[in-house]
Order: sequence, then structure tokens, then C-alpha cells
Amino acid sequence: MTEPIKTADIHLIQRLIPHRYPFLLVDKVVDIDGYQNARGIKNVTMNEPHFQGHFPGKPIMPGVTIIEAMAQTAAVMVGTALGMEDRNMLVYFMAIDRAKFRRMVVPGDVLEMKLETTRGKPGGKVWKFSGVAEVEGEMAAEAEFTAMMDLPKE
Repeated sequence: MTEPIKTADIHLIQRLIPHRYPFLLVDKVVDIDGYQNARGIKNVTMNEPHFQGHFPGKPIMPGVTIIEAMAQTAAVMVGTALGMEDRNMLVYFMAIDRAKFRRMVVPGDVLEMKLETTRGKPGGKVWKFSGVAEVEGEMAAEAEFTAMMDLPKE
């Protein structure tokens, strides 16, 4: 029996979720505890395309991309727990609830996304998550979201 995966680097992330530049928004996922919780890391850099227009002269990471980064972290967490590497798993938003934004996220920040599964189980299609995104321990955003895991047939 193999040890459960605790960390996903960028190579494993790309084997789990289909997102690619410019929409791959998580660099690493650590502290993976099965499909219960995990922590995603996003190094925010000035060369990301959304900063060209959001906003010229005052680059701020859009809130929707912060929530997307949280969702990608959740997908990686579930994907590692279910052994979905190279299986073409797709994940679709079904709902985003209680989204709040508390701090601007700017180039140079390291965004840490702490995700927890609040509903879902192996074999299930609909999962619910709760997440908080922080920069240096200060909350930047929080949200709950529901997603459908489109798992390939065996």
C-alpha cells in the first residue's frame, strides 16, 4: 500500500486538473489530509495577464480569480485523494456562497488558500468546500462553494 499524497507540486497539479496558463492559479498544494483539507500556495507575480487591465497603475488580483484559486486547490486535494492523476477529471462550479473580500492581493504576495471539505465523499459527484485565502496571516478572502466532479468512467 502506498502512502497518501501530502504535497502536490506543479507537475502533479497539471496531471490532476486541466487548467493551464493563464488560468492555472495554484503553484503548490501542501498539508493534504486526504479529501478533508489542504493548503494551496499561489505566488502572485506582475506578469499575470489580469494585471494589464485590473488596474493599470494599481495591480490588484481580481476577487473571482482568488476564489478560482481556492477551487483549484480543492480540486487538487480531492484529485490526489481519489488517485485521479492522468484521468482527465473536470470540476465545475455549481454555487459560490458567502464570498467576502477583506484585503487586496497584489504582485509580490504569497496567497495561501486553506480549504476544507464540508460535504462530499469518494464516488460522489457533488462536493462542498469552505475556504479562506490569506496573505501573511491576514485574511484576503473567504467563500463557500459547491462543485461537481466530472469523474471519468473506470
